[in-house]
Amino acid sequence: MKAKITINKENIIGSIDRRIYGSFIEHLGRAVYNGIYEPSHKMADNMGFRKDVLELINQLNVPVVRYPGGNFVSGYNWEDGIGDKSKRPKKLELAWLSLETNEIGIDEFQEWAKRAGTDVMMAVNLGTRGPDEARNCIEYCNSETDTYYANLRRSNGFEKPFGIKLWCLGNEMDGDWQICHKTAEEYGRAATETAKVLKWVDPSIELVACGSSDPNMPSFGSWERTVLDHTYEYVDYLSLHCYYGNRANNTLDFLARAEDMDKFIKTTAEICDEIKVKKNSKKTVNLSFDEWNVWYRTKDEEKTMERWQIAPHLLEEKYNFEDALLVGCMLMTLQNNCDRVKIACLAQLVNVIAPIMTETGGKAWKQAIFYPYMYASLYGNGTTLRAKTESNTYSSKENWEIPYLYTSVIDNKEKGEIVVFAVNRSLTDDMELELDGFEGCTLKEHIELYSDDLKAVNSKEEEKISPIKRECDQKLPISLKKHSWNMLIFKY
Repeated sequence: MKAKITINKENIIGSIDRRIYGSFIEHLGRAVYNGIYEPSHKMADNMGFRKDVLELINQLNVPVVRYPGGNFVSGYNWEDGIGDKSKRPKKLELAWLSLETNEIGIDEFQEWAKRAGTDVMMAVNLGTRGPDEARNCIEYCNSETDTYYANLRRSNGFEKPFGIKLWCLGNEMDGDWQICHKTAEEYGRAATETAKVLKWVDPSIELVACGSSDPNMPSFGSWERTVLDHTYEYVDYLSLHCYYGNRANNTLDFLARAEDMDKFIKTTAEICDEIKVKKNSKKTVNLSFDEWNVWYRTKDEEKTMERWQIAPHLLEEKYNFEDALLVGCMLMTLQNNCDRVKIACLAQLVNVIAPIMTETGGKAWKQAIFYPYMYASLYGNGTTLRAKTESNTYSSKENWEIPYLYTSVIDNKEKGEIVVFAVNRSLTDDMELELDGFEGCTLKEHIELYSDDLKAVNSKEEEKISPIKRECDQKLPISLKKHSWNMLIFKY
């Protein structure tokens, strides 16, 4: 099979905001307890955080982590997770039908973020709570004033503010599964008033309003228009959430979901611009795709598990090789929409639908999706070029013509590199890749992720899926194996 990528260095989509390589930690299952935090573990540091997990997270170079949810945040009292741990309340957690000990809260999480080399993207509760609690929370986190909540932070041992600059106005408030779900009108009003008080306390912050939690929601479109009609001049980003799965066990259809993600992004951006025109506004509201991943095998587990456990095994998806291929394509979709998507969060980071898994008291290991995420974060920086691709196509169940070649091309002028990410989606044929516009460039590195077995998974015992370095032959075309993910680095 033949394919071709044509570029022009002057034809740019936009500059990549490194925050598109963000992630997410929610108080759900073993993400926090027995995930990032396990004080009895032999690798625990002085605060109980697992150093082996931190080492893997540092390899990913995650720029921002959304916290503490997720559905969890819609029933969360942030004050429960500060101060003396011995006085913190243990509570019923209704989003995931678990027990929350509150042993970890914002006091500890902001310190974990420093150790992980990342920033905090804080979510406030707009389910059971509202503007008053939000303004108190940001005073506690960010204020230097001689006032109650800033002084409460000081009394808890933190003289300097945490300096959290990115705040989410609730989570998935369009969903009836959400604690205190709201209509678009109700949420738009609550989000507006919360945005106002947050920015009055700290004008330097950026705010994310809730968009649709899935493009298949019946309210998609009307929700965005109503919410933005209220919030447009007060917020900086609108969120998108989406997960994909392969329940039908049709790999080609599954790998075509990247096109669905692209359509979701472009449609949402168009709605934002529609409201911009309606309001005759000078500002542009961009997008925060702050939950995305493959997730389908472990959905709805909380409905059948034993209730009211502490850190139950929930949503511990075992990612196989075809999942890694789609995650690689989804990262390319984010890169190719970097003109509007400025923040994105792979959901989640540890144990819960995550690239990193841990054994309680034991090992930590990398799932298959770890590698495309890591390479995108490390090498996908600069400006995305508008690449023209030519390849054979196939039909998905929606009858779209899906190209076998999926790619993004990034010009990193600082390093003098052009980085090509490419997936050959053919299940049967290798691909001969021609390149046009790469004159004066030398192929320095070819990283390949491949497995004969699309269903292969990594485990604590064996890493079946790991990258290899291909020999860099300067002759064209470049060979891409069937159903493989690739990264090509060219120096100029």
